[in-house]
Amino acid sequence: MRRRRAEKRKVLPDPKYKSELISKFINIVMERGKKATAERIVYDAFAGLQEKTGKDNALELFQQVLDNVRPMLELKSRRVGGATYQVPIEVTHARGITIAMRWIRNFARLRKGSPMSDRLTSEFFDAYQKQGAAVKKKEDTHKMAEANKAFSHFKW
Repeated sequence: MRRRRAEKRKVLPDPKYKSELISKFINIVMERGKKATAERIVYDAFAGLQEKTGKDNALELFQQVLDNVRPMLELKSRRVGGATYQVPIEVTHARGITIAMRWIRNFARLRKGSPMSDRLTSEFFDAYQKQGAAVKKKEDTHKMAEANKAFSHFKW
């Protein structure tokens, strides 16, 4: 028997934009507990994104980027009678945002040769324009889910 679900922890809003969403992204970018460094990287990336798009509301831009990257479906492995099936499952809003943030961070880290804030800016801008690696990952995930739609009766 499984235990109860762990309750969600409340994240304190970030100091500059007073947003829990941005605070969560800062925590995802953070390495080895260096929060001040992560904050500087994320705020510099937002400044770069505002400069590239010409819009001044970083929170709205970030929201748009997340909506462009957030997956609606994901695949979960289910073992049924010795065979493993990739079963498409709908993603909750909160999990979709978390996945989108993780994808953006990972693909920004894969871009080499410039500071992390510049790489994040590039990834944000690409996602804002509905292109780039993170958006491609979302589309690939959706294609895989569509291809495995036949196994959707295994979700429980």
